Amino acid sequence: MSADFNYAEAFSRNIGWVTRLEQQTLQHKRIAIAGLGGVGGAHLLTLARLGIGAFNIADFDTFDSPNTNRQTGAGVRNLGRRKTDALSEMALDVNPELHLNIFNDGITGENVADFLDGVDLYVDGLDFFAFSARQLIFSECAKRRIPATTVAPLGMGAALLNFIPGHMSFDDYFGWQGRTEHQMALRFLIGLSPAMLQSAYLVDRSTVDLKARRGPSTSMACALCAGLAATEALKILLNRGHVAAAPHGVHFDAFRNRLALTWRPWGHRNPLQRLALAIVERKLAHSEHQ
Repeated sequence: MSADFNYAEAFSRNIGWVTRLEQQTLQHKRIAIAGLGGVGGAHLLTLARLGIGAFNIADFDTFDSPNTNRQTGAGVRNLGRRKTDALSEMALDVNPELHLNIFNDGITGENVADFLDGVDLYVDGLDFFAFSARQLIFSECAKRRIPATTVAPLGMGAALLNFIPGHMSFDDYFGWQGRTEHQMALRFLIGLSPAMLQSAYLVDRSTVDLKARRGPSTSMACALCAGLAATEALKILLNRGHVAAAPHGVHFDAFRNRLALTWRPWGHRNPLQRLALAIVERKLAHSEHQ
């Protein structure tokens, strides 16, 4: 711990947007983040700069070259390093007093209870295609009545969903039970972004292959996600401001300068959602055969 570090001074510029008492409240909150890739690392650093005092972080992966275009911590000096090692080092550089619990094996049925132990909020940083881990965590959050936030980087924008105790659950919204991974991918994509604002400027559709678990990404989207998730975290943890709970969502696209406030009552059962699924599946199938 640095002898020069002073929490109140380090985060003094937050005061005004939060009160001193609220800043002290944030200091004593614990947030869990699974996945430290595209959005997870950015979430950790943004929330650390907000003054959150404790984190449970999980990732089993190491940095490699294709991570460079978007992932916080990705660069030549960190190639081959564990993401948990690099990101925890960066977070402790922001706040040497952080309480960090690190899960280097990712999330499993054996450790998910420990991962969420004592947690005030879960912020999703998992890879888009991490279906089993995501289902496991959101189910455990619902069981423990822990609020959970997911913000997806889509194109050059961000799509937000909050799963708040007492409102629609992740399972009810996406309807993954009994589905194939391809079907889960489609439902996740359409559920996150019913407005599909990003689809208008995708210049090479062959780069999107849900079956091969592949898609393009941008650093701008990840940065937007971190700002949006941290703002929702502040509102949830301080019980201040309006928090839109699923089936309500928010999708902002910076490329198109458009904001969509989405609402899909009945979640995956909504007729519009079913129609969107059929349309997107047809478009993807067409791209694969070109």
